[in-house]
Amino acid sequence: MARIIGVEIPNAKRLEIALTYIYGIGLTLSHRLLKETSIEPDIRVKDLTEDQINRLTMAIQRSYRVEGDLRRQVSADIKRLVDIGSYRGVRHKRGLPVHGQRTHSNARTRKGPRKTVGVVRSKERRSTLKSPSSSAAPVKTPEQKK
Repeated sequence: MARIIGVEIPNAKRLEIALTYIYGIGLTLSHRLLKETSIEPDIRVKDLTEDQINRLTMAIQRSYRVEGDLRRQVSADIKRLVDIGSYRGVRHKRGLPVHGQRTHSNARTRKGPRKTVGVVRSKERRSTLKSPSSSAAPVKTPEQKK
């Protein structure tokens, strides 16, 4: 496997697809990089020369923010939104959709699994409203057991 910017890229894949394994590089950016470095997109990763790998690495480092830097940037942007208290920041903080999607019947991925709310019967509710010491059974000390 070839290693570009600290990411192992699969050998058997075509280069244009293999570059998308790097966080921050999609198919469009992959095509742009390959055109910039004048490398054929259909070449397999295992057929790359050291010179081609170096050209790709330099082009990525020179022009684009990828992997760890991009992840840090995204998390810093979200943290800034939360800190200033914007609407988008509040939605991030609460774990709800940020871009205006409806949440009444959907958004299960963002909200997580359903939390079932059970019904409390009136007798049970009254017993829980009493003080916790009165509902618990008294503990007998060894002296009381004799």
